[in-house]
Amino acid sequence: MNRIDAAFKACRRDRRKALVAFLTAGDPDLDATAEIVPALAAAGADIIELGVPFSDPMADGPTIQESSQRALAAGTTLDGILECVRRLRRQTQVPLVLFSYYNVIFRHGLDRLAAEAAAAGVDGLLLVDVPLEELDEVRPSCRQAGLPLIRLVAPTTPPERLERICRDAEGFVYCITVTGVTGARAALPADLAAELARARAASPVPVVAGFGIASPEMARTVAAHADGVVVGSALVKCLAGPGGRAERIAAGAAFIASLAEALRPTSNA
Repeated sequence: MNRIDAAFKACRRDRRKALVAFLTAGDPDLDATAEIVPALAAAGADIIELGVPFSDPMADGPTIQESSQRALAAGTTLDGILECVRRLRRQTQVPLVLFSYYNVIFRHGLDRLAAEAAAAGVDGLLLVDVPLEELDEVRPSCRQAGLPLIRLVAPTTPPERLERICRDAEGFVYCITVTGVTGARAALPADLAAELARARAASPVPVVAGFGIASPEMARTVAAHADGVVVGSALVKCLAGPGGRAERIAAGAAFIASLAEALRPTSNA
């Protein structure tokens, strides 16, 4: 059983929903990332997505775009991120998912990336801009390395396509809650429960929901209809807030702790 499967098993045992936290690797630098990840895991993050900074992140809103620019300005590279993962594995066993755009992975080399990521301690790969029709460009490399390839579905995904995407999904399925780019929202769509129900019915693995979740109350609402929730922009904004590094990490950990508390069974009763 890999770390992702073990995390969801632990959540089911504890009758709670999984908390998936996204941060941009290398923002403000990789030394900070090596401190942030264990702090978030200790605060209650069950799985952590490490965003690979990219110069043209078309699916991301201003908060994550700006974090990518800060990381790139600090000299963050994919090789550096993998080295950071190796460092992290000496401190924590929290599941780590590499969240990237295809161009970065393609330039690195698909077979090389999958093998190096798995060896470093990465537990899954999510490529935000690779559609179903192009998965066979990536899937053989991931399977050879034993690296789950996380699937994405959206509110606009038709039922038949949803079933095809989910049919042989691994790790978990990431259900995007809103149309548009990433970013915290004040409210979530009225038909979200039905969308998540369709995804869970089609998926052989857990379904988590993300894009727009900005508070414990929103996390609790979404978690009632999914196996877990993803928080990204709200956390990235918190980690980029005022104060020194220690203060920003503490603020991010406190935010994660508030979300984790909202996903416990006493909060969902």
